[in-house]
Amino acid sequence: MRTAVYGIVGSLILSFFLSQSIQAASELDRVLAEENAGKSVKVAPPVDDLAFIRRVYVDLIGRIPNTLEIEEYQKWTASERRDRVVDKLLKEDRFTDRWTVFFADMLRIRSGQTGGSQFMAFVHQAVKDGMPYDEMVRRMISANGKAGRTPEVGFVLGDDADAMALAGATAQTFLGIRIACAECHDHPFDKWTREEFYGFAAFFGKTQRVEQRQGRSVYTTEGNVNRIMWPPAAPGVTDRKPVQAEFLYQIDQKNMKPFVDRMLAMRDAEAKRKANVVTKDTTVDDLLSGVDVSKAGKKPVAFDVAGQANKDIRKIDVEADLYRKSELRHHLAATITDPYNRYFSWTLSNRVWKELVGRGIVEPIDDFRSENKPSHPKTLDHLSNEFVASGFDFRSLVRLIVTSEVYQRGRYSGLDEATRVAAEEAFVAAPMRRMVSEALFDSVVEAGHLWKEKYPDGANKRTLRQMVQVRVDEAGKPIVAAKGDKGKKGPDDKMMAAGGNMMAMKPAGGEMSGYSLEMAIEVDFSAVLAAAMKDDEPQIEMMEAISAEDLEARRMVAERPAQNRPRYVTKYVDVTVDYNPKFTSSMRMESPAPRPHFLRVFGQPAREALGEQRDALPSMRQALMLLNGSLTHEASRVGPLEPMHRLIVGSKANIDAAIKLAYKEIMTREPSADEIAFAKEVVAGGETPADGMADLRWALLNSNEFRYLP
Repeated sequence: MRTAVYGIVGSLILSFFLSQSIQAASELDRVLAEENAGKSVKVAPPVDDLAFIRRVYVDLIGRIPNTLEIEEYQKWTASERRDRVVDKLLKEDRFTDRWTVFFADMLRIRSGQTGGSQFMAFVHQAVKDGMPYDEMVRRMISANGKAGRTPEVGFVLGDDADAMALAGATAQTFLGIRIACAECHDHPFDKWTREEFYGFAAFFGKTQRVEQRQGRSVYTTEGNVNRIMWPPAAPGVTDRKPVQAEFLYQIDQKNMKPFVDRMLAMRDAEAKRKANVVTKDTTVDDLLSGVDVSKAGKKPVAFDVAGQANKDIRKIDVEADLYRKSELRHHLAATITDPYNRYFSWTLSNRVWKELVGRGIVEPIDDFRSENKPSHPKTLDHLSNEFVASGFDFRSLVRLIVTSEVYQRGRYSGLDEATRVAAEEAFVAAPMRRMVSEALFDSVVEAGHLWKEKYPDGANKRTLRQMVQVRVDEAGKPIVAAKGDKGKKGPDDKMMAAGGNMMAMKPAGGEMSGYSLEMAIEVDFSAVLAAAMKDDEPQIEMMEAISAEDLEARRMVAERPAQNRPRYVTKYVDVTVDYNPKFTSSMRMESPAPRPHFLRVFGQPAREALGEQRDALPSMRQALMLLNGSLTHEASRVGPLEPMHRLIVGSKANIDAAIKLAYKEIMTREPSADEIAFAKEVVAGGETPADGMADLRWALLNSNEFRYLP
């Protein structure tokens, strides 16, 4: 009986907050229309249903929809299909992958950085579990510990625990305030002084990065002395003292109480639901009503910054001296994520708005200042207020935007530039948006059926040339290992394992191809995080012992007389392989990708410079990679194991149906009569129908329509 009551209450709570989300989307459109009143702008009509499903699939899960998903969508009633597909995609595993990429750009996560892979896995898990954004940020700013066991410490390690760098990164990333240049001089375009920058940097002034035993163990902790001194070091300056840490501004609580109360009510209801606690005096109306803060009793108030910081500090285990917690950074984290702190909710709301709509309400998205005001301040307030009221629920923010009329507006083409730009700036027409590089990559894989093999075993034999290193004697003759030596390892083998034998594949008789520039090796984020959580000091010591053994082996090889060292020569060997390529998702690659890789060519940032954005400009390298690259080539070819094959081969071949399927799989729409007629000519021009269809699919994949959102 009680379990049934819990289920009913949980469903009612969910329905209540979902209805509030729908109302918020309608209100968002009303507020925007109010701010646009009096402007002479041309409002674009909404996109049709197929354009919407393509747009929302790419934006929410990072790939185009397949035919089964399109058919499911079209079976739903027209009045509900858009909301239903949004709710479906918000629950997809790929939603987590796609928005981990968003956060990785924002937080400048680099897999090769110390703690980078674990930090990426932490963010992935946080998005997957629906961790509130304020909690996620508090943990990143305040955490100390080892990169393995405390993966969120990757944020601090990303800037090597440098107080000055962290001050600039924290303010710009989470508050949209660019203060980094005030490290050297007063800000030339804003009010921030050098002394204010030093006061903010002082929150990180005791943080230390500690590295042990050849860099195998890295952690952060807190020192006893704040190293941020004022005045700055300069010739003749002797009287320098530690700086008192001070936040950049006073938080204004004006007009925010109703939204904070809603947040507290939601979190209180959610906590009770999770704990399966419904007291006999608690009614459904109680759970759905607002919270009277004056009667909160002993429950901590989320926005009591000083009280929360002091409470956290009292929990510190004083015996855990190695990874000492930071009083200063706990206070900073609580202040930044305070629900009354508008800059915090403004900044992420503005970032997500631009990601989904194509233009920020504040541009650049991380430059909030008096001289760079929002184009639609009331719209930004509504967006951020609802984000706070949802309990900083990231999915709620995304849903609010994509279910609005703003998101569903079409593009303008053929208008004069001034009219088009005015409409886009007023958010009544969608700007031209190219897929982000990961979504473009995965969409080609989806359209080309490359998630799994599309040829039967032995149906696609190819000869490749493999470059290998062969050990030779002093006369240059290859050394053949004795049978008894097979599997034995010595110092040379350790050296080769550590340094790696670079194996490259290229077509026989040809130059190095671009195949390696489009490969993706999928990372299991759950496994990375699980390994990080299991990491402990005994394992570290074992790793260090093995490392020392490896170093000794390398030393022995290095000190060996030159005449006794093994010699290797490069040989090319032609090998015949059953070439049946398949690709994994680019969203789970270690990132950023190497500079020549597909993802980087199409705009993935290096994530090194603060404020670096994705480059959406087209280039010749992009065109050449799509025209000549293996990804597009393999996606274009028709494999016997994919649905297209039966429509172009055999007695039941139907070229018209095959052409329509190609358009549906690649363009998410039906072709026009003219397009069908032209496509028939293309297919007929191939040596076989399969070759002709490959030509058509190649042309569609290389079109602007494929790369850009409708």
